Amino acid sequence: MNKSDAKLSLPALTALVVGSMIGAGIFSLPATFGRAAGGLGAIIAWCIAGGGMLTLALVFQTLATRKPHLNSGIFIYAQDGFGNYLGFTSALGFWAGTCIGNVSYFVLIKSTLGTFSPIFGDGNTLYAILTASIVLWCFHILVLRGVKEAAIINTVVTWAKIIPIGVFIVVLMFAFNADIFTVNFWGGPDIRDIDSHTLSEGYHDLVHYIAAPDNEHESLFSQVRNTMLVTVFVFLGIEGASVYSRLAKKRSHIGTATVFGFIGVLCILCLVTLLSYGVLLRPELAALRQPSMAGVLETIIGRPGMIFISIALVISVLGAYLSWSLLAAEVLYSAAKSGLMPKILAKENANRVPYKAVWLTNIFIQVFLIITLFTDYAFQLALELTSSLTLIPYFLVSAYALKLALTGESYSGSGTEIRKGLILSAIALIYSLMMIYAGGVKYLLLSTIIYGPGTILYYLARKENSSKVFTRRERLLFVLLMDGAIIGIYAIATGLIHI
Repeated sequence: MNKSDAKLSLPALTALVVGSMIGAGIFSLPATFGRAAGGLGAIIAWCIAGGGMLTLALVFQTLATRKPHLNSGIFIYAQDGFGNYLGFTSALGFWAGTCIGNVSYFVLIKSTLGTFSPIFGDGNTLYAILTASIVLWCFHILVLRGVKEAAIINTVVTWAKIIPIGVFIVVLMFAFNADIFTVNFWGGPDIRDIDSHTLSEGYHDLVHYIAAPDNEHESLFSQVRNTMLVTVFVFLGIEGASVYSRLAKKRSHIGTATVFGFIGVLCILCLVTLLSYGVLLRPELAALRQPSMAGVLETIIGRPGMIFISIALVISVLGAYLSWSLLAAEVLYSAAKSGLMPKILAKENANRVPYKAVWLTNIFIQVFLIITLFTDYAFQLALELTSSLTLIPYFLVSAYALKLALTGESYSGSGTEIRKGLILSAIALIYSLMMIYAGGVKYLLLSTIIYGPGTILYYLARKENSSKVFTRRERLLFVLLMDGAIIGIYAIATGLIHI
């Protein structure tokens, strides 16, 4: 395969972005938002998340134009702006988050199958892990056949999962009840702890329950806050085209694919969320088993609706898994080429696939699949840890864009142009910080358990190049990460942190 054959077109890059973002999260939105917020809270949450992630998408687009020589993906901006160790940290965090996100996909697939066969349980039984492991290594073989071939399959799978979601949206448009949406609009009381008895009292009693003046209503701020981590997870993958910048046919396609993919996915996410408020009341939405999209459609057209969405979920999640597997291997490969990871991870096979990076990625995923046997909340843990790990690279990308605007580097000197860059990057940076804060201390500590010990890869890479391992500031950062890792391990061992 020659180099021109391996180049990805604008539709293929856009499909990578869409395929990476539309995975497991969208199928859980009705129940997740139903538990957290009413219609108004959901609208505000999507406005905040959409605005924040749009600025991040525009930052990726801007950097692709201003720094065309930096074509190694998301981590290269941290390396160029803040040094080798932060570049490595960004690469490691993105790679680990991608791998653990793939674990969450496997768990959700098996949980969905558990609806039809109890041997799969909630996705973390022995049979579930064995089945997931078989699928994992089948995809391993597929990816080794070539990035171009896998990307073509991903484009096909992306359309295959968008069509069922489109059918879901159309059905909900016809079934939409304005009266139910009105009841749900202000949120009602905090229904996260409503028991199954309350949920079974029927439509009239539920309306009376929510509208009763003596019930304590959640604040709008609380409703919006409760949705923030969910919105982060469903947007992960927005950097898909940037990661594959070296394989783009045209440099300009990277930013275009990122923005087009983001806008399309945002519209789909908003429709799935808000239309569900017009079909079921919040307590009913909150009580749905995941994937809750299946429960909503089952309410309208019966069991065939649940089966239809369950099949769509399996297709969607497998497609997203393929996208994220490609992203994970590409990050290790690019980091190794940049001297941040051991050189062995840059080795390619005859199909120009970084096969060593693919092997390390899938071994890591396999280990975490086994760990899910011993966790009580496998899907939730994987979902939230993925968000926490990936937000650090997002933050560093925003910080790099802000640094360029402050110094004027890569700018023509126009005051208006620089002010635009400052505003855009500052909003993206603040949004990233807000999301990291929303994640909480627990997931920051769990993240350091990967960041700290994972530095051994950086140590090996620096020794291979006969380079100094740390500067003074980098050494301090490493010490902080290792301290966090020790505290995190202690917290897990003593039960302060439950996994």
